Amino acid sequence: MSVIPGATPLEYQGGSVAILMIHGFTGSTLSIQPWAKALHQAGYTVKAPLLPGHGTRWEELNQTRWQDWYHEVRRTFEDISSKHERVFVAGFSMGGALAIRLAAEFGDEVEGIMLINPSIHDRRPMMKLVPLLKYFLPSVGGRGTDVAMPNPPKHSYGRTPLKALHSLQKLWSVVRADLPRIEQPLMIGYSIQDHVVDPANSETVIDNVSSVDIREVIFEKSFHNVALDHDLDLLVETSLAFINDVLSGAIVYQDSQQELVDAEFDAIVSGLSLDESAPTSYLDELDALEGAERYEGDNKALPTLSRTQRIAMVGVIGGPLYAVLVRFFGIDLLGFDIWPGLLALLGGVGLFFWQLRPDADDEDGVAL
Repeated sequence: MSVIPGATPLEYQGGSVAILMIHGFTGSTLSIQPWAKALHQAGYTVKAPLLPGHGTRWEELNQTRWQDWYHEVRRTFEDISSKHERVFVAGFSMGGALAIRLAAEFGDEVEGIMLINPSIHDRRPMMKLVPLLKYFLPSVGGRGTDVAMPNPPKHSYGRTPLKALHSLQKLWSVVRADLPRIEQPLMIGYSIQDHVVDPANSETVIDNVSSVDIREVIFEKSFHNVALDHDLDLLVETSLAFINDVLSGAIVYQDSQQELVDAEFDAIVSGLSLDESAPTSYLDELDALEGAERYEGDNKALPTLSRTQRIAMVGVIGGPLYAVLVRFFGIDLLGFDIWPGLLALLGGVGLFFWQLRPDADDEDGVAL
């Protein structure tokens, strides 16, 4: 039974140009519906699948993996592509990660990509505990929504299922590796007051894709869920401008850009003097530079830790992590509250200082 009324797949029939729209993690199509309707009103076909495990109960999401979500996105794209001449892909939050994966697989079959607050990593220290915590806790409390506008509609779960979250982390790793394969025109928008996805995610995308044309949009009045917030009009306006520019050919594609670079290089080379009567030519100087001695750098290999230092490191890192598990998640594996974690930390610090004494030797007998 669904706990999110109205969370169903969206399909708005329009012209020969279609847009595949993908919602985010723990959310539903309700989070992108106003955006989808506005693009349809401009004459485009818009289709948004409801991803497996979403729009029902968080327990069902915990029974799915990122491959299930991507399979549904891929199936929908293939269906749209068989019926429409040109297809764009738009993704919100986790939907942005799935859109990148799709564009990397299908290449120029995707006309352009629109990403809104895409999520491809979460560098908070607590996220490193998810692979372990999922065996003890099925879910943790979540925001449910992140909208500046008052009284937004219910569109996502109020909890975050940890098995599904761990699978999302695996998707992020795949997508980050895919970024250099992205050559399509890209529009990417992010909120400067996003409380769910750090805007650094968008910076990572921009810095690593191979797209020549990247349109950057900043949402100053909205939180994470832009399509339900104050900047909806800006989102629609910039999306339509991007689509129109791609369709009209106003955007230079990566291949076309490379042709321009090659042509410019040929023009420069053709203007060089290749008169053999000259003592040296410009090309000779290039050859000389190529063979010149290069600075190899002075980087040295990092020192390896001794066995005692490795034991100390376990205490310094593992002790606080154990204390966090007990204090914030109530997981007391040894039954002594946070004291084992504190003792491990103190022991680790003590071992490090003990190794610094003047007569200390490492395992190979070398004075430290």
